[in-house]
Amino acid sequence: MVLDPRQLDQIVRAVADAAPEVDRSGAFPWAGIRAVHAGGLLESTVAKRYGGRGASLLDTAHILAALGRGDPSVALITAMTLFNHLAQASRNHWPEDLYLSLLAEAKERPLLLNAARVEPELGSPARGGLPATRARRTASGWSISGRKRFVTGAHGLTHFLVWAHTDEAPTRVGTFVVPNGLPGIRIIENWDSLGMRASGSHDVEYEDVEIPLQNVVDLTGTEVAQQDNRGHAAMTLALTSLYLGVAEAAQAAFSRFAHERVPTNLGHPIARTERFVTLSGEIDLLIGGARQLIFDALSTGQADAERLVRARLLAGRQLRDAVQLAVRGLGNPGLGAELGLERHFRDIQAVLVHAPQEDTTISLLGRAAFDRWQRDAQSSSVEPPVLRTA
Repeated sequence: MVLDPRQLDQIVRAVADAAPEVDRSGAFPWAGIRAVHAGGLLESTVAKRYGGRGASLLDTAHILAALGRGDPSVALITAMTLFNHLAQASRNHWPEDLYLSLLAEAKERPLLLNAARVEPELGSPARGGLPATRARRTASGWSISGRKRFVTGAHGLTHFLVWAHTDEAPTRVGTFVVPNGLPGIRIIENWDSLGMRASGSHDVEYEDVEIPLQNVVDLTGTEVAQQDNRGHAAMTLALTSLYLGVAEAAQAAFSRFAHERVPTNLGHPIARTERFVTLSGEIDLLIGGARQLIFDALSTGQADAERLVRARLLAGRQLRDAVQLAVRGLGNPGLGAELGLERHFRDIQAVLVHAPQEDTTISLLGRAAFDRWQRDAQSSSVEPPVLRTA
């Protein structure tokens, strides 16, 4: 780990203390984000060549799991910035002067970066297609116009990373770095989700927003602009670790209740009853298994896209089931806000909504399985059987 575990625990406690109120209000979680920034986590993945700690994707997953125990909305907002620094560390694709200016800004306040990619008509880029958002060349740079959906952390972001096409012939596609607060930016407060309420994943509208010419990353032809679900598999699995944190927080709430609840007719905590011992075991099996899936795959399997997406889907399903089991096992107390399980139950529902979603992941695995069968059949000396229908 790139951070002392005791320091990380202190940050998580500060994040957790602020979580209930921002969940109720839906306000941007400034207290949690400031705690993350003050602890140095927001820049933990900055490359060592820039003076950063050079945290790896595996380190990032551990950080996100810890923050997820405190507030998964804070973890999700943090994740977007961590992933962008990781990408620069490995690909060096940002204009150098622009990236250095961002790092200088990060010394003064929380630097929060997030991609604005999903659109009302297009939907998620993970399913293919090109953006309707347009970047028009001007005398001094670019003018950005369009509307994006589900822009996590919209109110608190310092920069939107807006996916758009250019008005050139032939057109190109790229990510345009748009500082928040510029004229023409309008945040449409329509995030009203079951869970992850403090993530503030509102729509954002851009109307002729002027940015400098250098504020563009990965400007490329449309033929190579599609989202690479296989290439992003490791990052997507690391993102799932924040929901591991949610499930572990739910497990802790379940265990605390089981040890504190002493019915008068029983005379001892319900944690000593066989029913609750069994429930605890089932919950631990699901959550512990998910933890193994996530961290084993990130430790040894980052080159194996199928292994990564399989681990993500299995872990996500197990985490969701574990929290549901904890809530169901406690009955009415599990549904009340006081214990906290109700919030964890709502938040865990988002574990598999991030792109690529379940059906896209299943299709990827299905095609890969068919491809393996064809390769094996072609390399075998025995002809594969031909299935005949009547």
